[in-house]
Amino acid sequence: MNDRSVIEIQGQDRIKFLQNLVTNDVSKLAHGPVYAAILTPQGKFLADFILVEVGETVMMDVHRDLAPGLLKRLNMYRLRADVQLAMSDNVVSCGQTNPPQGAITDPRHAKMGWRYYGTDDLSQPNIDWDALRIDLGIPQFPNDLGPDSYILEMGFERLNGVDFKKGCYVGQEVTARMKHKTELKKGLARFEFDETAPSTGEIVTQDGKVAGQITTASGARALGYLRYDRAGNISCDGRTILKTEPLIT
Repeated sequence: MNDRSVIEIQGQDRIKFLQNLVTNDVSKLAHGPVYAAILTPQGKFLADFILVEVGETVMMDVHRDLAPGLLKRLNMYRLRADVQLAMSDNVVSCGQTNPPQGAITDPRHAKMGWRYYGTDDLSQPNIDWDALRIDLGIPQFPNDLGPDSYILEMGFERLNGVDFKKGCYVGQEVTARMKHKTELKKGLARFEFDETAPSTGEIVTQDGKVAGQITTASGARALGYLRYDRAGNISCDGRTILKTEPLIT
């Protein structure tokens, strides 16, 4: 997992600070790790992460390419709060079996295995994480999640990444409106091809209309973004898609 970084959040106001910013209920940290995201005021994706509380520190496990910008944004929101933010030297390790002492279960789905934070990389080799994510319907930055993503279209409710009872956070109004007043007509989907799936590419209908995008592939299966009203008779890179499965809920 050398594509992950850890931001450490300390100070008396750390829980309150995060609660006002992120999509999930941070008070749940008392019972285990929490998956969440931070959004723009317009409700679009900025970063997703796993939060873990260790003593008086909250560790934010985030993709390394998002970490510098996320740290800068968190500092911008800090104002007078008693919160200290810094990059950590901790390494993120992952595996499927025999978790080391102190490892946590991935909060998105138990079948994603364990994560461990420490100075050494204890990751188990030879695991096809893309195949596992496709099987479980878990999107990931930068393949599947990006600045145009809305988290409900990407299955965050199913993945325990959003709480609709916690109160306000950045982008909450748009997210709540999508939940309660909108029927989602596009979003994350799983695809099965008649041969090896292309790693990326535009999905088109039989008459050439754009229906979506393949974003992650392993073998004959893939994840991608799909307009659900164009799900019949579709292909990508000349390869026929035999089956589609929406993954928003």
